[in-house]
Amino acid sequence: MSVRILTTGGTIASAAGVGGAVSVAVGGGALVVGMAELPEPVSVRELVCRHSFSFTVADLLELVTQILDEAGRHDRVVVTHGTDTMEETAYLLDLLTPGDRQAPVVLTGAQRHAGEADSDGPRNLADAVQVAASPAARGLGPLVVMAGRIHAARQAVKVQTLAPDAFASYNGGPVGEVRRGVVRFWSRPIRPLGFALGDLQSLPRVDVVPSYVGADGVQLAACRAAGARGVVLEALGAGNPTPGLLEEVVATTAAGIPVLVTSRCASGPTAAIYGSGGGAALVQAGAVMAGPVPTSKARILLATALAASSLPRLHSHLV
Repeated sequence: MSVRILTTGGTIASAAGVGGAVSVAVGGGALVVGMAELPEPVSVRELVCRHSFSFTVADLLELVTQILDEAGRHDRVVVTHGTDTMEETAYLLDLLTPGDRQAPVVLTGAQRHAGEADSDGPRNLADAVQVAASPAARGLGPLVVMAGRIHAARQAVKVQTLAPDAFASYNGGPVGEVRRGVVRFWSRPIRPLGFALGDLQSLPRVDVVPSYVGADGVQLAACRAAGARGVVLEALGAGNPTPGLLEEVVATTAAGIPVLVTSRCASGPTAAIYGSGGGAALVQAGAVMAGPVPTSKARILLATALAASSLPRLHSHLV
């Protein structure tokens, strides 16, 4: 049985042009041509050929819809994807993949374009195919495979702009590795009950507001005025706002707009620990602490819960 490879563009399908700027230039089928022998037979379909930083929210939902459709017809699926927004695509797939689905969907990409002599794309693709074909990967949900590490979609975040080892799994670590063609798993991701794709006609606008010394809340007010259906506040430390942000959170929740609170720290959960205008005041104002969920994923989670009219289910994912 072959592995279905779905290509979407990204650095793995790019090359440098005149002036050195890197652009998507390699079609889906060409990705496997000239590669060292893949560990499994494959078939290839190009879904789109773009850099992932150009995807819109509508593009993301359409892409995930196509991937899930292919996963329903093929037992083993690999998706090549730009690394900039791979974590969002992987997480939305995770939220919409039933917990009883056994076959994996494995995402991979590259940090060095296809025209570079030491491109990491061919190795990452071969590793992803190996993981997708592994019986041990069944039942783990979507996975991200980069630089020999296997990350659960729920935890994978991009942490390096250029280095090949681009992804990490904070608050848990990778679930496995690929070493010399051997796939090893040492943990299983926790996957709360997700959402139904059929309930999502579109993903609503959810904005992200950063925190920094002296932030006065003008950005949060602008998001509300622009029609945001939800807001993710990337707060300080364990989930603390500036006075100006706290004032605007009060106004935002009073307007019926949910606010999820993440941290600008690289790892660790948010929690309502501090009074005197800290995280406890945010919760008192009606905001919800996102726990260990990072900002990029909190935005996808809140948008999905809003689209599915299922905000109560959101809480089970914040642990």
